[in-house]
Amino acid sequence: MSEIRFVDVAMRFPTRRGEVRALERISLTVPDGQFACIVGPSGCGKSTLLNVAAGLVTPTEGEVLVDGKPADSPGPDRGMVFQSYSLYPWLSVRRNIEFGLEIKGTPKPERRRLSGELIHLMKLDGFAEAYPKALSGGMKQRVAIARALANDPEVLLMDEPFGALDALTRQIMQEMLTELWHRYRKTVLFVTHDIDEAIFLGDVIYVMTNRPGRIRTTLSVDLPRPRTFDMVGGQQFAELRNQVVGIIHEESMKAVESELASA
Repeated sequence: MSEIRFVDVAMRFPTRRGEVRALERISLTVPDGQFACIVGPSGCGKSTLLNVAAGLVTPTEGEVLVDGKPADSPGPDRGMVFQSYSLYPWLSVRRNIEFGLEIKGTPKPERRRLSGELIHLMKLDGFAEAYPKALSGGMKQRVAIARALANDPEVLLMDEPFGALDALTRQIMQEMLTELWHRYRKTVLFVTHDIDEAIFLGDVIYVMTNRPGRIRTTLSVDLPRPRTFDMVGGQQFAELRNQVVGIIHEESMKAVESELASA
């Protein structure tokens, strides 16, 4: 079971102006195979929460468990996809995808089989030997996702992976990601500032408060799967969007009022 469990997670950072409370007592569970999205106002700690799950930062309080085991350092059980692609520019598409497998000592024939399968699934046929500088933004992100999947992680952590893409490419990537999720059924924790994206992709949406970030609302997305963009104009989609927009607007206004009060 690839469950992600946050137990009373708090995160504080020291600064010259005093301690910053980024996260406060976050407890939530993402069950095995669920696609969970996190949204919230700017600066609420969405990416910090994901970095805690990835083991990139240690929480001040609480813990994160993946499959019942502490996720207190990076590990192959968690695949991470960033907005910035994070590809190795000196490696080809194939070698980028195979990088983790090579480190693990996977035999070359098996590496080639797995990378070939992912290159085909990600519609990168003909670009196996290309280098990142020759790829578009969408293609780079497809390579990054393929590299994360190549290690067969239990959990996929995604930090605004489509945030730097144009609208059409973003839509194509969202459709491709839903197809991959249906194929592999990974547990996914996906951070985004795009509310439509969260509704289109997610089984559940966690809406965070203004800093210090807490989980204010949990919304189930009961739209049928497979998802199509025809749903975006539907009443159920619109009602969910309005609900999330209203909450985030309210939390954003609290942030403004807090800044004005401390000025």
